[in-house]
Amino acid sequence: MSARLYVVNGSHPCATVERALELKGIDYTLFEWPPPMHAPMQWLLFRERTVPALRLDGEKISGSRAILRRLEELRPEPALYPADPEARAKVEEAERWGDEVFQSIARRILWPAFKRNPSASTSFSAGSKIPLPAPVVNVSMPLISRLEMRLNKATEGATRADLAALPGHLDTVDAWIADGVLGGEQPNAADLQIATTLRLLMTLGDVRPMFEGRRAEELAFKYFERLPGDVPRGTLPQDWLPA
Repeated sequence: MSARLYVVNGSHPCATVERALELKGIDYTLFEWPPPMHAPMQWLLFRERTVPALRLDGEKISGSRAILRRLEELRPEPALYPADPEARAKVEEAERWGDEVFQSIARRILWPAFKRNPSASTSFSAGSKIPLPAPVVNVSMPLISRLEMRLNKATEGATRADLAALPGHLDTVDAWIADGVLGGEQPNAADLQIATTLRLLMTLGDVRPMFEGRRAEELAFKYFERLPGDVPRGTLPQDWLPA
């Protein structure tokens, strides 16, 4: 099986697919785009502007959920979805929420943080195939972050609303863990989809206190402990943060 994965370094859905490929024992090569160049190039190659995307024996698949389902069809073990229909429906509901709702929140919070503190973005380049020198990042990040904020609709109002809603989203994750939908002995598709966003959010010093004492904090590190990055506390304005 020939697999080539197209990513942006530090992207949480890309990390989801990388972990799924590793769990399935599928060898792959990695092609890394620099942001925001990935948007037009992905459109040319896959007719979708976002990463991740996968070429699998000539087949083109875009989006983490679509990729995980195709991997499950081609290599059922270890399973990413429960065999029991009721349990699978719960995992798929959590997976969909992680993809359609939760995933974008991290982008709408992180890119404004990079705009306010460009030097913090260099800590996310660990493992990149195309790392840039810190002075180049410091100069280019204000422009890159503005472009990414536009692509992700990360207005000040949207970011403040996401921060205000975040404790409620973490309550949702904690409830799924308590119900056994997430956090099992072996990761399922919803674990991989949600834990990457949790882990990325925890790179933000202003957000980390919201995780303290929660089951969501444990889930974030259970499957994605090695993800890089750190945005110092005080980057986001205090009045943007929930009490």
